[in-house]
Amino acid sequence: MRLLIYNIAYGTGAPDFLPGQIFTMHRYIRTPRKHLDKIASFIDEYDPDIAGIVEVDTGSYRTNYLNQLEALTGRSGHYYTASVKYGRHSLGRAMPFFRNQANAILTKEKIPAKNFHYFPVGFKRLIIELEYHGIHFFLVHLALQQATRKAQLEYLAALAADKGPVIIAGDFNTFSGEDELLPLQKKLKLCNPNAFDLPTYPSWAPSKQLDFVLCSESLNLINFEIPMVTYSDHLPIILDFTV
Repeated sequence: MRLLIYNIAYGTGAPDFLPGQIFTMHRYIRTPRKHLDKIASFIDEYDPDIAGIVEVDTGSYRTNYLNQLEALTGRSGHYYTASVKYGRHSLGRAMPFFRNQANAILTKEKIPAKNFHYFPVGFKRLIIELEYHGIHFFLVHLALQQATRKAQLEYLAALAADKGPVIIAGDFNTFSGEDELLPLQKKLKLCNPNAFDLPTYPSWAPSKQLDFVLCSESLNLINFEIPMVTYSDHLPIILDFTV
């Protein structure tokens, strides 16, 4: 089975030098389609069985009201489930741009049973849980503040406890380093297949490991890869495994 994890930054691209970042700030207000098309081609090429997509726009002014998930799955043939990443009663759900900022899971087969959970703290609160081929898969986008991340990780550890084979993945925003994740890994007996601590951010000059796939030790890991593509400010993660 092949898993893809990718923070696509709402299809805004990734200029690879500071002046380019500054002079293309307008892409956050009105995003050209070309970046999304490159991401769609990348997904087609790697053909994942399941993909966790972080920071996807479901149809705001920024994308000229294009639902990026429909554009991606229209090419790949995947099914998807998605939700706005903010809490059920959050201000983010009422604000322009924010109310269309989502996370999603794509699958080759029809979406099985799923759950949307919400962290008790933080602005980005969504947890998508999906059971797929006997594996409980959790997709998250953690907070920027370390204290909030700590509380979110504790909540996640309790949520995923006693659920059999587990994969927890997404953008963890671990600016303080991977050690933040050790209590979660210890409690759930998870391993990090990124054995060489390869960085995932920023894509044009990677220096920090912010994106993770944490797996139950019972999974048989076959291949781990971080393709060096600059379609977003994050690099994608590819993991091949068997149960």
